[in-house]
Amino acid sequence: MNFISAPIAGAFELETLNRELAGTPFAGRVRHFPTIDSTNTQAMREAEQAQESGTVYLADEQTGGRGRSAHEWHSAAGSGLYVSILLRPKIAPADVLWLSLAAGLAVQDAVRDITSLAPDIRWPNDLLLSGRKMGGILTELNAEVTRVRHAVIGIGLNVHQPSFPPELASLATSLKIETGQDWSRQDLLVALLHHLNQEVERLTAVHNLDVATADVRDRLSAGSTWIQGKQVTVTDTDTFSGVTDGLDARGFLRVRTPHGIRVVLSGGVREGAR
Repeated sequence: MNFISAPIAGAFELETLNRELAGTPFAGRVRHFPTIDSTNTQAMREAEQAQESGTVYLADEQTGGRGRSAHEWHSAAGSGLYVSILLRPKIAPADVLWLSLAAGLAVQDAVRDITSLAPDIRWPNDLLLSGRKMGGILTELNAEVTRVRHAVIGIGLNVHQPSFPPELASLATSLKIETGQDWSRQDLLVALLHHLNQEVERLTAVHNLDVATADVRDRLSAGSTWIQGKQVTVTDTDTFSGVTDGLDARGFLRVRTPHGIRVVLSGGVREGAR
């Protein structure tokens, strides 16, 4: 896959972007906002108004960016890639976690394509470099019991930041910090959307979903140090420690504790024991 380099720190070139997205559901559907509260919020709002599947919400700055568990996402102007993708996937609500996990693989592949770095994936939605967070994914949905009306995959990547506020300096990093180079946000976006399209097509194809999810599980196990054999502490309804023991059939993380296997449904996972 060949990507045409866009200006490193300049504005997105939407005409070029749409040309490079030809053959994907995203071509001609990129909406760019210089400043917005949250691309996810905008996408979820417009999904209710029958906005087309494949619409991409792209921002230079977010004033109210957010991650899982209502955590704020640091969205400095022009420094990161802040994007949300609206989808109407033919997938059961119970299987949406696989969509989020597959998005993590798409981000990993995109960053590898452009920078040769391969971020570690911390279940379920964090991308790490040198043990610090450089990206995150927030997947939200509106669903009935048996079908997903719409899903929004929000992705934030730290690209140009040369540093972070003191309270984040030990926790966050960027491609600039890790490599000493600036990278084109547009090149990253094009690579990301191509890989995401491939992941969604695999998961929503007519063939057996179990085959597709097994493939995601295998690739996550190979591309993440957090899935198997990692000593972690989990904060959920309570706090416990153990060693990660793979993903279950639904995509949830298994942790082996002194009292048996615990399955992490939504808790925060961090390295080390209590």
